[in-house]
This record gives sequence, C-alpha cells and structure tokens, in this order.
Amino acid sequence: MTALSAIAHQIWDMKYRFKEADGTVHDRTVEESWRRIAKSLAETEQDPSHYEAQFYKALEGFRFLPAGRIVAGAGTARSVTLFNCFVMGTIPDSMAGIFDGLKEAALTLQQGGGIGYDFSTIRPKGALVHGVGADASGPLSFMDVWDSMCRTIMSAGSRRGAMMATLRCDHPDIEAFILAKQEPGRLTNFNLSVLVTDAFMDAVRQDAAWDLTFDGMVYKSIQARTLWDQIMRATYDYAEPGVIFIDRINAENNLAYCETISATNPCGEQPLPPYGACLLGSINLATLVENPFSETAHIPEDELKELVQTAIRMMDNVVDTSRFPLEAQAQEALAKRRIGLGVTGLADALVMCGARYGGEDAVELTRRWMEALRNAAYATSVSLAEEKGAFPLFDADPYLERPQIKTLPAEIREGIKKHGIRNALLTSIAPTGTISLLADNVSSGVEPVFAWEYTRTVRQPDGSRTKETVSDYAYRLYKRIKGEDAPLTDAFVDAQSLAPEDHVRMQAVVQEYIDSSISKTINCPPDLPFDAFKDVYTQAYDSGCKGCTTYRPSDVRGAVLEVATPEPAKPETAPESIAVPPTEQNFNPQDLNPQDLDHDVVYMTQPLERPEALAGKTHKIKWPDSPHALYITVNDILQDGRRRPFEIFINSKNMEHYAWIVALTRMISAVFRRGGDVSFVAEELKAVFDPRGGMWMPPVPGVRNKPGNVPSLLAAIGEIIEAHMVEIGFLPPKASGEAARLATVDGEISPAPHHPVSVGQPLGRSCPSCGQRSLHRQEGCDTCTNCGYSKCA
Repeated sequence: MTALSAIAHQIWDMKYRFKEADGTVHDRTVEESWRRIAKSLAETEQDPSHYEAQFYKALEGFRFLPAGRIVAGAGTARSVTLFNCFVMGTIPDSMAGIFDGLKEAALTLQQGGGIGYDFSTIRPKGALVHGVGADASGPLSFMDVWDSMCRTIMSAGSRRGAMMATLRCDHPDIEAFILAKQEPGRLTNFNLSVLVTDAFMDAVRQDAAWDLTFDGMVYKSIQARTLWDQIMRATYDYAEPGVIFIDRINAENNLAYCETISATNPCGEQPLPPYGACLLGSINLATLVENPFSETAHIPEDELKELVQTAIRMMDNVVDTSRFPLEAQAQEALAKRRIGLGVTGLADALVMCGARYGGEDAVELTRRWMEALRNAAYATSVSLAEEKGAFPLFDADPYLERPQIKTLPAEIREGIKKHGIRNALLTSIAPTGTISLLADNVSSGVEPVFAWEYTRTVRQPDGSRTKETVSDYAYRLYKRIKGEDAPLTDAFVDAQSLAPEDHVRMQAVVQEYIDSSISKTINCPPDLPFDAFKDVYTQAYDSGCKGCTTYRPSDVRGAVLEVATPEPAKPETAPESIAVPPTEQNFNPQDLNPQDLDHDVVYMTQPLERPEALAGKTHKIKWPDSPHALYITVNDILQDGRRRPFEIFINSKNMEHYAWIVALTRMISAVFRRGGDVSFVAEELKAVFDPRGGMWMPPVPGVRNKPGNVPSLLAAIGEIIEAHMVEIGFLPPKASGEAARLATVDGEISPAPHHPVSVGQPLGRSCPSCGQRSLHRQEGCDTCTNCGYSKCA
C-alpha cells in the first residue's frame, strides 16, 4: 500500500477520495482511487479488463496524473464534468444574449468547470443603445455581474469558481479593463488577460498610433507604446492583466480551418473556441528518471512512449464518459475530441539528471523529452483513429498544413493522411499544484521548485497541531542516495534564485512541442527595473510563447515570496519601571497605582459607569463585498488624565449582518468597560480570516499606509479599533516594517533547521483556507504549501 505523507493524505482525503455526503467512504486507500478511475475509463473499451489493468499500471506510483476533475469524479456516478477547461459561447451584444450567457456560465461553474469569456463583443461604455435611447454601460459592468454570480455559486459549494476574462487590445474600454482590478474587491473571481495582436506589437515597436475601435467606428486613438506601458505598469504593480498573443494562437492552431479562438480557460493553458472544452493530464517525469544523480541519469524514451500511449487512450475515453454542463459543450468536445496531455515534475527530473533549470543542458533535455512526448501522443492518436475513427471534423488537407503537424516525423504525417487522427489537439501544460503535492510533492508542471524544504502545521483529528517537514521529491531522493550531509549540486536552484530569462527560455522550448499552450508564472524579483520587466514580455513574444504571466512582489500588490527576518532580541527581564498586571486572585483596588502599569492601564473588577456625554470618533469602512459602507464609532472615557476606549457602535444600511453586528458591538463594549489592557480585542479581530478570501484594500490614513490584503471584514474593523487606540494614546505607535510582524506569526512556514539553499524561508500571503502565510503564485494560480488550497485567480 502506498504510504502518503501527511499533506498528501490530507489533499487526497479532502479533494479526491470518493466519499458520500454522509461520510461513507468508498476509497479506503489511494490504490482504490486508482482502481476506481481505471475501471471507469476502461468501460468504453471492447476488452475492459485488459485496459483496466493497463490504466491502473499507469496510475500506480503516480506515474500518470489525470487532472483533479478526473481523479475526483471518474467512477463516482456523480453529475459532474471530468473536463477542466471551458470557454463559453460568444457573448451577443444584446441584453437578452448577455444574460443567456450568464446562465450558461452559472451552470458550468456549478458542475466544477473553470470558464473563459471574451468580453470584446460587448459595445463600449457610452456607446448608443439603439431603440431604448440610452448609453451602453460597457463590458466591465457586465463583468461585475459575472463576478457576483461566481461568488454566489462559490458560496453554495466548497470549491471556488474560476473565470478568465479577455478583452482585445483595440477595444475602446481597454484602458479601463487594464485598471479594473486595482479597485479594491472588484472582479476577484476573474483572471484578466489582454488579447494582444501582432499588429499591436509592431505598432509598439514603431511607436505608432493605435486606434481603439468597435463595430468599425474609431472611438479613440492612442500611442501603442503608451497603451503597452499601461498594461506593463499594471502588471508590474498588480500582477494583472496577463498577455495573450492571440494572433499566434490562431495561426498555430491545428483547427484554424474550422474555428477562431478569442479566449482561454482560467489559467491560460487552453485557448478554446466558443463552447470549447478540454480535459487535462500530466506525465510525471520525476518518476521516470533512471540512475538519478549519476552521470548515467536519464529518462528511457521507450518507457516514456509506453506511458504516453496509455495516457492518451485513457484521456480519449474521458471524452466519451464525461458529463457536460451544456449540450453545446458536449457537441464541441465530441466533434474535435480535444485533450491536453502535459508533464509535471520537470524541474525535479532536470535536477536528477544534473541539469540546472534554464541552463543549456536543461533546455536540451527538455527539448528531447517534450519532442518524444509530442511524437508518441500524435502516433497514438493516429492508431486510435485507425481503431475507432478520426475526430468528426477532421479534414486531411488543411490539417496536414498546420504548423505543428508539419514538424511531425514523416511516418506520423503519413499515418494522419491515411487514417486521420483521433484527437484534434493533444498537448498542453496545465497547473498541477495539488496533484503534484499528492504525488509525493514533485515539482509542479514545468515550474522550478518553489522551496526544497520547509515546515508546515498539520491539524490532527483531535484538534491538536503538529509540525512536519515537507521536502521536495528530488531533494529527498538526493539525501537518501548521497547522504544527509551531502552538499547540493549547482542543479538545485529554486524559483527565487532564477532570472526571468531562465523562465522564458524554458517556457519557449516547451511551447515548441505543445499544440495548445502553457500555464506558467515567470517570477520576477521585486527590485527588477520597470524597463527590464517590460523586456520579459518582449522576450516571450520574440521566442514564440503564446502568452506571458509574471509575478513580481511589490509594495502595492503584496509579496508572495518573502524572507522572514528575525525579531530584535528582547531583554530577558522587563524594565523595573513596568509592573506585572495584577490577577483577579491577588488584585486589591487600594494597592493599584496606575502610574506603575504599562501604558497606564487600569484593571477594573466592576464595569465603568457611563458618563452622560463621551468624546469619540466615527470611522468609515467601504468593504468591497458590501454595497453599503459601515460606520464605526468608538467613544472614549477620560480616566486618570488619559483617554481609553469605552464603547463601540457599528451602523450600516446593509441589514444582512445586523444580528452579528449588534452582538459584536455589545461584546466589545462590555470588554472595554471592564478596563485593563483591551488591545487584544483589535488583535483577535485582525486574526479572523474569511474562508472565501480577503479583499485588497487601499491605504487609509492612520490605519494602513499602503494598499494591502485585509483577510476579512472583521479584520478591517480590528484595524480601525487598533488605529483609534493608537490615535488616542492608549497604544504606542505601531512599529515600522513588516519583517518583524511576519517573523512572529505562529504556525507559518518557517526555515527547516538545515535548509541548504535559501538564507531564509520564503513566506507568502495569508491563505484564505488555513490562514497561514504560505500562499504563493505558481502556474497562474495561488497555491498554499500549508494546506493545499489552490485558486486560479
């Protein structure tokens, strides 16, 4: 029986184990999960038992990793889709058509599909709406409606919805689109990407004028380089929008003769036509390396070919066994039989073969492996076409002229000409965050390793917490082979120490053999100059990539990868002038001298009496998730010549949370009136995390000096209370800098005692699921290394 690590078992049990709603367990082991999947996908074969054994062998040991939808849904008889990726139908420029599209999106999200939409078809803001004598509200206003719908669907289930929104670089509302997510709380369920054309890139290089048009009308003319700088500046500071090179996608599409693409799925690895659908799976390269960490380390291409053959057959069978949210999606999937086979564990496999990620050896190894995978996938699909028939829209002459097909070996092209091909497109690089963690923490997709070793907090069934060390698959294997004290080779390079051009180089070589696209994040250092940052996108375009997504920690967006700095040493004993606060057991009011207490705090056995009139201050919170502001009034009492908080009132037109607001104000006021050091009230509120995720809030004088993520509405209230306490002198001013605060958070990722690579352990943003600062950006998704939470947004 396969022994799963604590985090792998947690992910399997939470996401992929087949259990009934009442808790009845069907998959007692991960082997039973593999058996369930293999049996389900073999049912369409003429000899199910033969292929069930073959499929099980591929799954065994995590050699082939179907995407999460397949692992969770295959063989369960649940009304869910096994497809990961959808692009919805073209949005008509009419109210009825727009809301028909909204309904279709809701149905797709409900079944677990991530969706993409091109909003370029909606007329710009201010355009005349004929027949009603009104001005159009523009695509962004309807994106807000989609975002609200997605939030509603998510709140009714356990999985957060994921959406991609695209807009053409020549749409009149493109400038507003670029800035949209800089407004706190707006479009939080969307990834945004600009559809960049070849003509636009030429205009940028020439510093030419660029027309923003809709339906043949020019609404505005702007310098192309100015618009490009707007995109780059937003991405530099806020990590969005991404860039999709849409002309290249269409020019290199195997199906360009029968479809046009204008959107992708949420993480960008699947450019799809209207109602397009695709399923995903990954070959785990790390499990295929023979003689790792030796001069003869290699991946046997015969074994890789055999595994790819089985994986392609399995994924083709998914097309016939999956449910679809919409009939149009089913028809599209069956007509083209699109699948997306990719890899995971690439960085680990490179390390095991002694190649540094981004180096010349790594590029050549990657090219060899990816070409072998591509050729085996296409050869297998030709064999399946001979056995079961080609995809219905296959047309030999135009298909054989497509760029990717023309690079195939002659014998495969001859096979396509003679038998056709079962699947129109076959390869893609998908995000594999949680699946890779499940597979013994191999490196994810084609990304470099995030951290070789770190510690995480594990919640036990009895509610207690333990610490466990989480290490990368290749790192752990190296220590087992070479010994715990063996120094690491130069091949052990992590995401933080790579230059952006290393990322681009790896993405470009993989893209040569991928007929769809790649989900990858290019991590950039926070001090990367803006002009150098722009060069990353130019390099991606010039090297043949189909899109580019970057992440640069910044003061505006918040750091994803930070290094904790130890707190300054504290004195072993407190200064003599500060007394220990009395306890209830030894407290005597006559003995109390307020001047002897820290911050002059007075501890009361009876609540303070309320004077007739109190001085106070009202603070306004505009929480992005609420249509109405909250007004927080904190009144103070003067005691021993010093002000202290006495009571709090919270008012709002929004009655949705009336009961808990009343309860909160009464409880906090009761605590304030008891006296003592009540600063813990603010700290407790600030520690509350909303499981749906927090909101990005703008700077507020006296509360926060720069934009930042606030984990919940209660945390925002806690911030106000703390700021008020500082303002009236009840608390000392907050210490400057984030490093000391980050270093003191309990239960976070922290340095392993013998961490061999990094000077400190990278910390991330707060995870909306577990609350730990262990959220980092990878493959276009937010992934938590502490609990396995993942969100493509």
